[in-house]
Amino acid sequence: MNNSHLLYIAQDYSFEILRPLQQQILARGGKVLWFVYGKEVSTGKFNDDEQFTTDVATAIAFNPVATYVPGNMVPSFIPGLKVQVFHGLEWKKKGHFVIRGCFDLYCTHGAATTGRFQALAKQHGYFNVVETGWPKLDPLFNCPPYQWEGQNDKPVVLFAPTFSPALTAAPELFEHIKQLVAEKDWQWLVKFHPKMDPQWVAKYKEIVGDNYQIIENLPVASLLQAADILVSDTSSIIGEFALLDKPVVTLNNSQPGDYLIDMSKGNELEASIVEALSPPDALKGHLAEYVQELHPYHDGASSKRILDAVTAIIKEDTQALKPKPLNLLRNFKMRKKLKYWKF
Repeated sequence: MNNSHLLYIAQDYSFEILRPLQQQILARGGKVLWFVYGKEVSTGKFNDDEQFTTDVATAIAFNPVATYVPGNMVPSFIPGLKVQVFHGLEWKKKGHFVIRGCFDLYCTHGAATTGRFQALAKQHGYFNVVETGWPKLDPLFNCPPYQWEGQNDKPVVLFAPTFSPALTAAPELFEHIKQLVAEKDWQWLVKFHPKMDPQWVAKYKEIVGDNYQIIENLPVASLLQAADILVSDTSSIIGEFALLDKPVVTLNNSQPGDYLIDMSKGNELEASIVEALSPPDALKGHLAEYVQELHPYHDGASSKRILDAVTAIIKEDTQALKPKPLNLLRNFKMRKKLKYWKF
């Protein structure tokens, strides 16, 4: 049986999502090739023992049995099963449930999304849905917390906003965070999305304090473990942090739930942090319910479940499913960008 697997990436955040899956593939004796699509990936982030290509012909010649994609699209001319693993847990963002005709299998994370995708599968008839959990979270629960020189026993606040101009809390909270860094002894860790506007990254780098640092090249899991609370907006990191049963403060979350302390204005930040550091029982109860719906798996075995699902679908007769749409325009655009015209 063909045991070659392609990891299809277009953004740097895909490394943390797909490396646990790579580890599981290799443990099963499989072969892995990373295909880099576009110009947003920092190829210097690849490890010496990881194989990657930017040439689509090489990816096709690799003849993968399956291609795993954290993004929204994958060209049909790459062989094998096309598997959507998603780039985040934040299903409330626009486009999460848009079906683009690219995938054979959607690997969902929990009840919050599984039922809706199953309904879409029934409607469209050309893809499968299996609830597996998210591979990025496999190392989350046993990852050692980030440690730093000068660390003390004061509360640790992680600020991790999303990059979207319409959703990001970075502009609204800048002056308030700057003031709290100066006035409070809380320890601040700041982690920006790779696509954050460089203007705001530069602004936040102007904040100076022994209790404040911007983290650029560390696994997110270690920062989540180190923090006592998270301050964010509508970022997918909210779900990841909540899985550790820790309170989250948000600014204008697009669909705020009772598991969040959601602010409407930046001047509520200090009071919200104080509440999060001593969360009421009701908030903790709502948080536990949310986690169960979002991602009930805490066993670090989501990658295993994804590969089991892929293997089962390949072994079964899936020809009963309708063929995927031709996606002629979308595939033409991808062929043009990849400069691949072989049919």
